[in-house]
Amino acid sequence: MEQRSRSVRHVAPRRATPSARLSARRCAAALLMAAGTAGYSAAAQAQAVPDRASAVEVRKQYLLDLDTLQSKFLALAQAFPAEKYSWRPAPGVRSVGEVFMHVASEYYIYAPMSFGAARSPVIAKGQPALEAFEKMSTKEDVLKHLKEGFAYAQSAVSGVDPAALVGQQKLFGGTYTILETSLGMAADMHEHLGQLIAYARVNGIKPPWSK
Repeated sequence: MEQRSRSVRHVAPRRATPSARLSARRCAAALLMAAGTAGYSAAAQAQAVPDRASAVEVRKQYLLDLDTLQSKFLALAQAFPAEKYSWRPAPGVRSVGEVFMHVASEYYIYAPMSFGAARSPVIAKGQPALEAFEKMSTKEDVLKHLKEGFAYAQSAVSGVDPAALVGQQKLFGGTYTILETSLGMAADMHEHLGQLIAYARVNGIKPPWSK
């Protein structure tokens, strides 16, 4: 959705529970410690606020993960026959093509925004524009926008000044660290990859990387 709640997710917006926010911050704290931040105090651990070096490392790892995700999204998009792009598991649920276009929309909008970068003008603001974009769901549309959307996200995130990644930021209507937004965004993208793997298996399509 175009509007975000305290949770960083955009599908069926809902307010994150205190336990969910605590879990995200604990995970962020673990990542920050793993990055090797010196002098990491108990108070800093509770807040999980990254310094410059840690934030840059988080971005680096996020982009590496995004690259892996993109290779799998493209492989699945190629593996699905064009006639299967309209298949959906039930009425009212996104079709194969619509899920891929939803992923592309995240590249254009939410992946850059999660690092404080500008969204792409390819999709106008507002829910109607986002829904119209997702309905352009042929195989040709999907392959075009997965590639172009990924290139935009990669460039936008890489171009953010490291100084802007430090501390807490006003994003999605709340105050977050880059650890929280990157974790939330990565988790959502992996969820959609799992969704598309399930769609593929149901249709007798083996993910190309699966042995």
